Amino acid sequence: MIDIDRIRADTPAARRLAYLHNAGAALMPAPVVAAMKQHIDLESEIGGYAAADRESDRREAVYGSVARLLNAAPDEIALMENATVAWQMAFYALPFRNGDRILTAEAEYAANYVAFLQVAKRTGAIIDVVPSDASGELDVHALERMIDARVKLIAITWVPTNGGLVNPAAAIGKIARARGIPYLLDACQAVGQMAVDVEAIGCDMLSATGRKFLRGPRGTGFLYVRRALRQQLEPPMIDHFAAPWVSRDEYRLRDDARRFETWENNYAARLGLGASVDYALEIGLAPIEQRCRMLADRLRSGLASLPGVTIRDLGRAPGAIVSFMMKGYEADAIVSSAAAAGISIGASQPSSTRIDAELRSLPPVVRASPHYYNTEAEIDRLIDHLANLAQR
Repeated sequence: MIDIDRIRADTPAARRLAYLHNAGAALMPAPVVAAMKQHIDLESEIGGYAAADRESDRREAVYGSVARLLNAAPDEIALMENATVAWQMAFYALPFRNGDRILTAEAEYAANYVAFLQVAKRTGAIIDVVPSDASGELDVHALERMIDARVKLIAITWVPTNGGLVNPAAAIGKIARARGIPYLLDACQAVGQMAVDVEAIGCDMLSATGRKFLRGPRGTGFLYVRRALRQQLEPPMIDHFAAPWVSRDEYRLRDDARRFETWENNYAARLGLGASVDYALEIGLAPIEQRCRMLADRLRSGLASLPGVTIRDLGRAPGAIVSFMMKGYEADAIVSSAAAAGISIGASQPSSTRIDAELRSLPPVVRASPHYYNTEAEIDRLIDHLANLAQR
């Protein structure tokens, strides 16, 4: 069971704000803030280098924490500035040639797709979008039919930014592993709201952020790279941390995933990331996922009863991102109205998931994303607010 009273006590803003914007940036719990402040104070007292040396054990422990979160090994983890950099370092390390194929999903995130376009422009690689099934999830049977010898990468966003869809990551992993195709999984919206096991999923690379459902600080992320694949990848950019300069004409890439890192980074933020991972692990990802789904289902049920509201989520078992539209109101107007009432929600623009938005003729949609520290009363508060809007 989750001790909601303790968790909300660790989240002071919850006393005054119904915060349902966790798909954007969640509220950090007090231990995360304390970990960061402690290191900043130490840097101010003894300097950045000395502070880093003194806290070397705590800094090193972050790799172990992230590894436990993912069921990976610490040497398979790189700590990054954000999820985009993590994803890019993996993607751009892969060699592509003219005619090579990249398979992706209809709900792929914009940052990833523009990288596909750039590599296609540079190399002649081909982007092929796997169609969705009747539920809106990536069609794994279509994926199997599309695979041939030219497929060099399967790259999928597990949970897209514009709604509750949860793509079948593990089913995709079975296909990729059986065919020996590298599999890059964007888990930005998944990590922190559901259990993530890279061995069960079968992905070779996974990127994620700290600021969303993991409740970590902004400017943090991480990359998982399976050990067997890592030795085949040279990062697109290196420095003397990733690849020590061993002689006048030679560098040597690190053996671990830190070959994707650089020497300088924000140690206070990294320690905050580690604290957020430890906080989630202490609660347990299974109970977190159960509560997130319960709150999201409650919200969808309430929205379904409101006149003029259309829920736009896809998938058989949607997660804790709830997207919807309301007749007579633009998405930004609803977000602003809710903010004035002390309710924090967001909106998702069509350009963030252009293929899906064009296929479904989606305008900007409202995005509410509850988390385990929210209460049923906060969900009902948003529903009541929208009901009042509908009556105007």
